[in-house]
Amino acid sequence: MYREILLKFALSIFLIMAFIKPLPAQKFQEVRVMRVKGENKIMVTAGGKPFTTFFFPDTMAKPVLFPIYAPGDHIITRGYPLMPRSKDPSDHPHQVGLWFNYENVNGLDFWNNSFAIPPEKKSAYGQIRTDSLLELKSGPLGLIAYHALWTNQDKKVLLRESTRLYFTSYPEKRIIDRECSLQAEVDLGFPDAKDGLLGLRVARELELPSAEPKEFKDANGVVTKVDSNKDYGVSGNYLTSEGKEGDSAWGTRARWCLLYGRLANDTVSILIIDHPRNPGYPTYWHSRGYGLFAANPLGAKIFSNGKEELNFHLKRGETVRFSYRIVIATGKRRLQAEEINRLTEDFIQVTPSRSP
Repeated sequence: MYREILLKFALSIFLIMAFIKPLPAQKFQEVRVMRVKGENKIMVTAGGKPFTTFFFPDTMAKPVLFPIYAPGDHIITRGYPLMPRSKDPSDHPHQVGLWFNYENVNGLDFWNNSFAIPPEKKSAYGQIRTDSLLELKSGPLGLIAYHALWTNQDKKVLLRESTRLYFTSYPEKRIIDRECSLQAEVDLGFPDAKDGLLGLRVARELELPSAEPKEFKDANGVVTKVDSNKDYGVSGNYLTSEGKEGDSAWGTRARWCLLYGRLANDTVSILIIDHPRNPGYPTYWHSRGYGLFAANPLGAKIFSNGKEELNFHLKRGETVRFSYRIVIATGKRRLQAEEINRLTEDFIQVTPSRSP
């Protein structure tokens, strides 16, 4: 009798389970990485749709990822100056897509260099030239690996950069992991400065609302004016891991920073995650309301009003590594804490096994 009951119970469970469909796991989208014939650019697609393009022509002061698309075909980067769109602000012409450089390396400004610098002043600015592509890979995990030289205007090498860009895509989320190694060719100083290190210039709609025009001065005393955006329907907001919001996020330390706002009918989230092994962790956030979203771990003296000072340096032959994760998501609401924490833990776990 007891055995019969057990058999009936087991049969019932089997029949119930046969009609229950498991929840579908979130699937990777195929990422394709393709060199454009005859041009210094590499196109990246996800699920057959544009993801981003890696630009590295010698006519630019640095390699960039531009434009960058969120799921749903939303462009999250400002178009100016490469592909201007209506309502694009034209301030800070050096802020293009996603890039990595610094304002002061042995006195050379790599951050603010652009076509707008007059020839007679170029000697104060550095340039980053991509001199070789090391690996291109398509699949569930896309990869662009390249080598670049940080030089002065006479092409004297200060730094050798080896970078690996990893691309992952899901239906509502795309991930870029940027992992790089910098090796000093000469003794180098990186005095604490405001402009650095990982930068992203976002679309106008993701700026923070501002009713007043503002002015910003760089290390060379150049003043840039930023107009009010109150008439453009902007909707951006910052949130850090330490609970700082809006303009209050600027100049504060945090493990991650989230920028979110509306593009068309979707909420778009852009999350940048710092890595615990990076110098200056947790990074300071150089997150401006006008659309500059940057992580700068080397600017302690500036952001702390002199209470802290880093003065990072490398001796000839020494190497430093920097790793960041950029997540771009769309949905009915912004990325939530549980998902952000999961993405952060995953990033920390996978990084050591694939660093350059």
